[in-house]
Amino acid sequence: MLLRARQFAFAFPRPALLMGVVNATPDSFYEGARFGDAAAAAAHALRLVEEGADIIDIGGESSRPGAASVSEAEELRRVIPVLEALAGVAVPLSIDTVKPGVARQALRAGACIINDIAANRQDAEMWRLAAETGAAYVAVHMRGLPATMQENPVYDDVVAEVDRFFEDRLKRLLACGVHQEQVVLDVGLGFGKRVEDNLRLLARLRCFTKWERPLLVGASRKSFTGAASGAGEVQDRLPPSLACACWGAENGAGIIRCHDVAATRRALRMTEALMKQQTNAGHITHPQ
Repeated sequence: MLLRARQFAFAFPRPALLMGVVNATPDSFYEGARFGDAAAAAAHALRLVEEGADIIDIGGESSRPGAASVSEAEELRRVIPVLEALAGVAVPLSIDTVKPGVARQALRAGACIINDIAANRQDAEMWRLAAETGAAYVAVHMRGLPATMQENPVYDDVVAEVDRFFEDRLKRLLACGVHQEQVVLDVGLGFGKRVEDNLRLLARLRCFTKWERPLLVGASRKSFTGAASGAGEVQDRLPPSLACACWGAENGAGIIRCHDVAATRRALRMTEALMKQQTNAGHITHPQ
């Protein structure tokens, strides 16, 4: 299975790719990845690359629950200088945006992945842009908009709904000229979901591998990890975030989106070493 993002290509199966988060925003939920200054955001991105990030995901509009939208001009003001400062970096740059105009300018500035939490859209402009440029496209499942998505989300069967969403979006993307090898699927943890919905999606993650596209897991420091583990404050949520990353890698995720790249890489390498041993042996035996 291949993932193509303009000049970059990744063959799966392989160790999970780490997507490091850089928020060029004043109001994202985690202070450790929030930078209002472009130079500081770019410097942080370079630190994440040194720590082992395989992809850098740059966003200029907070998608935390209840967040208000910002104008296209303001979002461009935040993200384009960061992208320009990272020109020549050896890893793919991703633009985390719902606005086709922002995505287009970001791709011109060097991005090669569109991370679209609004893949529930009906308008095809963003999809045509991916087809036109060869950028990879992350289709994220979300109910509603960030401002309203956590207002009493209810599902009959969240796994079945996300599965139908992936089927529908793959058809629409292909119809717009996006090649299957450009597509990444994201179940949208925290985007219009209750704690139990997020846990159910993680528990059933492997069932989405049938679409033969890389699965992206983005649980890092989100509120459901605190609710499920008792780590209420965002600064205390690294351990449950690492647990989600390791579970994701063991259950078919090809990309882990995270704030804490160094810690996540170490946790994943340990998990992958155990997975390799299990594959080689057929099963893990315990010493008597």
